[in-house]
Amino acid sequence: MRWLLLIGVMLLIELYAFQAFKTATKNKWVLIAYVLASFAVLGYFFYTIFTFDRSLGQTTKTLYAFGLFLTFLIPKLVLTIALFGEDIFRLGESVFKKFIFEDATERTRFLVARRQFLSRLALGVAALPFLAIIYGMVKGKYDFRIIQHTLYFDDLPDAFDGFVIKQISDLHSGSFDNPDKIAYGVQMIDSIDADMMVFTGDIVNTKAEEMHPWISLFNTLKKPEFGKYAVLGNHDYGEYVSWPSEQHKENNFKAIKALYGQIGHALLLNEHVWLKKDNQKIALVGVENWGNNFKKAGDLNRASEGLSVEDFKILLSHDPSHWEYEVKDHPKNFHLTLSGHTHGMQFGIEIPGIIKWSPVQYVYKQWAGIYEHHQKYINVNRGFGFHAYSGRVGIWPEITMITLKRKKKESDLAV
Repeated sequence: MRWLLLIGVMLLIELYAFQAFKTATKNKWVLIAYVLASFAVLGYFFYTIFTFDRSLGQTTKTLYAFGLFLTFLIPKLVLTIALFGEDIFRLGESVFKKFIFEDATERTRFLVARRQFLSRLALGVAALPFLAIIYGMVKGKYDFRIIQHTLYFDDLPDAFDGFVIKQISDLHSGSFDNPDKIAYGVQMIDSIDADMMVFTGDIVNTKAEEMHPWISLFNTLKKPEFGKYAVLGNHDYGEYVSWPSEQHKENNFKAIKALYGQIGHALLLNEHVWLKKDNQKIALVGVENWGNNFKKAGDLNRASEGLSVEDFKILLSHDPSHWEYEVKDHPKNFHLTLSGHTHGMQFGIEIPGIIKWSPVQYVYKQWAGIYEHHQKYINVNRGFGFHAYSGRVGIWPEITMITLKRKKKESDLAV
C-alpha cells in the first residue's frame, strides 16, 4: 500500500511538472529532453533502491542517486504546488468568470494565458532549488565554516577563564569523495588555537574500514595542551547494515572504537576525566549514544558518578535529544553540553540575526548552534561531513570554537 501511495504521488508530481513544461514551451525537443532526463533519473534512483545491498550500507552510488533524485524532485514539487494550487483556485472562480466573460472563447483565452504565465513563473522559481541542490553537491558540502561562540558562567573556575574548545562532529568518512577538500577542512580545524579538542561522534557511516584512507590525514591534527576527546555516535555501532553474524558486528564495533584512538582521541565511554589547571579543575563527561529515536547506550549517572552539583561540568553527548529529555534538568547540573547528530539536515536557510530554519527543527528542538536553559547551554554542531544526501544547501559544514568566560561579579570589580 505504501508503494502504491508513493507511485501515485510521484505520478501526480510528474504530470504537473510535464504540464508546466508543455505550457511554457512548444519546442518538442525541449519536452523530449525533459522526459528522457526524468526517466533516466527516476530509473537510476529506483534501480539503486531495489539493488541496495544491506551488507554494504550507504555507498557513493547511493549518495549520488539520492542527490540526483532530490535535484529533480524538489523543483518538480514546487511546480506541482504552484499549478495544483492554481487548479483549485480556478475551480472556485469558474462560475464567477462565466458571468464576467459572456464569450466562452474569450474566457478560455484568458485562462490559457494565465496558465502559461503561471507555468513560466513556476519554472523560474523551481530553477532556484534545482541550482541550489546542484551547488550543494558540487561545492556546498565542502564549504567549511568556523563558528565561534563565547559563553559566560557564574561558577567557572578562574583558571579556566578564556579556556578554548574546538569541536568537530559527524565525519561520516565513508561519504568523503574529495581528498583535497578534506585536507583543506583538516587544515581549518588545525588553524584554531584551542586548549582542548572534542569530537562528538559518527566517525563512519557504518564500517570501520571507511575511515582507513583518512587516518593519516586526521593524525596530522595537533594535540592541544588538554588533549583530544571523543564520544560515539549512533552510526558508530554498525546497526544500519546486515552482518553475517553477531561476531562480525561486534568486531566492527571494536574496530570503530579503536579508530578514535588511532587519530589521537581518548574515547569516553560513560565516564569522566578531570581537566586540571592552577590547582583548579573542571570535569569532562562523555556518554555513549543516547537518542530519543536511536540507540540508548548512554548512561549519564554512571558517567558522572562521584561528581557533585558544584563541580563545573562539560558533557559530550552525540544526540541533542539527550539534552532535551535527560540532561538539561538533571540534578547534577551539567553546565555545557556538546552535541552533533542532526547535520541541520544539510538543508535550510541561515541568515544570522534574521532567519534560521531547517525542516529538521520539526524533529529536534535543538538542531544547530547554541541553546540555553536556566543558565545551562548546549551547542549542536552542524557536522563536518555529510550523509544520505551528498551535499549541503544553506547549512554548511562546521568547525566550532567555543570560549568559556567567567562572569564578573561585583566583588571582582571592586578588586
